Amino acid sequence: MAKPKVSIVVPIYNVEKYLHQCLDSIITQTLKDIEIICVDDGSTDTSPAIIREYMDKDSRVKVITKPNSGYGNSMNRGFDMAEGEYIGIVESDDYAEPDMFEKLYKIASENHLDVVKSGFYYYYSIPRERNEKVEIVSKAREGVTFRPATDFKAPMEMVEFFNIKPTIWSAIYRKDFIRENNIRFNETPGASFQDASFNFKVMALAKRVQLIRDAFLHYRQDNENSSVNSPGKVFCVCDEYEEMQRFLDTNPVNRGRLECVNKRIKYDSYMWNFGRLAPKYKYIFIERAALEFRDDFEKGTMNPKYFESYKWKDVKKLVDDPVAYYTQKALNQPAYTSKAVREIQNSYSYKIGKMITFLPGKILGGIQSVKDDGIIYTFKLGCKKIAGGLSLWKNDRKSR
Repeated sequence: MAKPKVSIVVPIYNVEKYLHQCLDSIITQTLKDIEIICVDDGSTDTSPAIIREYMDKDSRVKVITKPNSGYGNSMNRGFDMAEGEYIGIVESDDYAEPDMFEKLYKIASENHLDVVKSGFYYYYSIPRERNEKVEIVSKAREGVTFRPATDFKAPMEMVEFFNIKPTIWSAIYRKDFIRENNIRFNETPGASFQDASFNFKVMALAKRVQLIRDAFLHYRQDNENSSVNSPGKVFCVCDEYEEMQRFLDTNPVNRGRLECVNKRIKYDSYMWNFGRLAPKYKYIFIERAALEFRDDFEKGTMNPKYFESYKWKDVKKLVDDPVAYYTQKALNQPAYTSKAVREIQNSYSYKIGKMITFLPGKILGGIQSVKDDGIIYTFKLGCKKIAGGLSLWKNDRKSR
């Protein structure tokens, strides 16, 4: 039996409300030579029954059933099972236009691409149904085949490309390219930001990429289960940038070309995360960000050539005076009005919140680091971070 042209991975966890719309949009694709891999991450609602319903009526639908272990693990399991020439992703609360995979596959196969990536729609079903199209490339660059890590010479050109939204579900990927380069998702708990490190590694290693302006995937914005108010999600973006750094550390050629780019997109990602966090978690996150960027400055991986002048001033302010940065960005007050921050720091809710958000992440991160890098490297890294934290605390005490 010939292998399918595209394998479509659908990560699923308690999405009974949206799953019919999602799977209907996939089984009715105009490209018929596909396989549909549903990865059920331990759902406790009727999602498993819905998957079986589609398996009974369409032999292309397959399922992986596993205990709940997070989005990254689900994606790795689905990618490992894929038999198609290319692999695509449709998240289970989203849906695709009927011709999505036919058009993407045609472009990818005719141009021998590792990746082809399209625009997408922000989709809202309430208070009324509407779609907002997002184009990811200019008309002049649409259809151009390039190698992202080497074709962009000017620093800000590299930033512009690597700062394109990491919409991994609006693309298809050549399966052999993914496997030859051992590109994996970061297997952190839950489902937040794991697309970021995967997208960075893909674009750093791909040799033939095209971007197109057409949009096919409807990215839902009103799933009430997609919350930013969970303490466990405060530092998820940090886990992804630690994963990117591990990737760069083991790829010296890419590290030389891309480390400064990575720090710039890290700043943009951190500030985006800061903007969407619940207010009670914002200052805790700023403290962590200041510590990390201070370490980046000390390592010499922060370069003003990769920043607009105003953003360079912002990141320096973040490092030099996190309290001033917070009061200006979060409270929309002059930098010198830090009384509100002190009140937050001294409150019991802040101290308890910091403990429940910081400690679990550090423990899990330490376990993963020991697995990936060994106990000696992990111990040295931990000592360095503790020293940096003490330095930040001393400077903060002096400013009071």
